[in-house]
Amino acid sequence: MTVSTDATVVPLDPIDLGDPIDPGDPRPVAEAAEQLFRRVYPQLAGWVRRVVDDDDEVAHEIASEAFVRLLARSSRVDRPQQYLYAVAANLIRDHWRQIRRDRWAVSGATAAATAEPIVNPAQDVHVRDLIGSLPRRLREPFLLYYYGGFAVRDVAALLRRPEGTVKADLFAARARLRTTLAESAA
Repeated sequence: MTVSTDATVVPLDPIDLGDPIDPGDPRPVAEAAEQLFRRVYPQLAGWVRRVVDDDDEVAHEIASEAFVRLLARSSRVDRPQQYLYAVAANLIRDHWRQIRRDRWAVSGATAAATAEPIVNPAQDVHVRDLIGSLPRRLREPFLLYYYGGFAVRDVAALLRRPEGTVKADLFAARARLRTTLAESAA
């Protein structure tokens, strides 16, 4: 098996990371793991780096985690290089999913933050007085629709009025408020 890098082709022989000859002596496994690390880690980290948009820190983190998972296995791996690349590919997918979740959370938080209206207490009192000056038959549907967030159908059901009447009342309330605002501005 060979792995092609940018400039060279490096042969990768299978390395047995199975049980050591002497169960009490971990040196053969440690030596094989160190040899595999020296040969494969730079290529694996470089490949991951290219895939994750030249982020060195993430590339080394993913490549290191792939090796940790390989060495933590209790069973023999026939093709450790393939195993490392498969684990790294899965870790890259997890990384991209995390980035998507983070972006979604940030966009939701910023959308909520930008939706906050700027409150002017003096203007609030004026608007409250304007709405309060509306007759009750116009004020109730106006508050339910614009401040309560109810649909016209729901406002009609709550007030036990036909939808057409609610629409006409909303139109009349807007017209009165528009006239009152124009008079107060002049």
